[in-house]
Amino acid sequence: MRVPGCTGATEQRRTRVNTQELKACEGNVIGSSDWFVIDQSRIDKFASVTEDQQFIHTDPQKAALTPFGTTIAHGFLTLSLLPAMGADVIPVLEGHKMAVNYGFEKVRFISPVPSGARVRGHFTLLSLEERSPSEVTMLWEVRVEIEGQDKPALYAEWLNRRYLETD
Repeated sequence: MRVPGCTGATEQRRTRVNTQELKACEGNVIGSSDWFVIDQSRIDKFASVTEDQQFIHTDPQKAALTPFGTTIAHGFLTLSLLPAMGADVIPVLEGHKMAVNYGFEKVRFISPVPSGARVRGHFTLLSLEERSPSEVTMLWEVRVEIEGQDKPALYAEWLNRRYLETD
């Protein structure tokens, strides 16, 4: 069910809403992000930064001999794209001062993301809690789709906290 004002990313990108307007969207799909290419260069850079050089991510010849047939992205690489995906979809709250990742209630890596694939996030607002006039915590259900595949790359219940200017 769509609530008026709870539109998809195309219509909503960087829309400013107040807390009550966004709270009215609880339980609704807010939208889908743009596509992100997960190419070997991105995978290699992530491997370097995180010091996770497992061959399944970084060695195309060895990875070709696995059931995946190619290198695959780190699950944490896909997870690390949630803030960028969310920026495409999540409306900006009026008075927005700062946002922080607050954690996860649940994360599951469901399907491997092969090198060269495109992924995008689908966001549903599960809850919005106004902790004070200057602090809001949101819980998002996020499913990261792999283009052309039925099963998602990951499922997450992601907590964000927003800090707002007060009068």
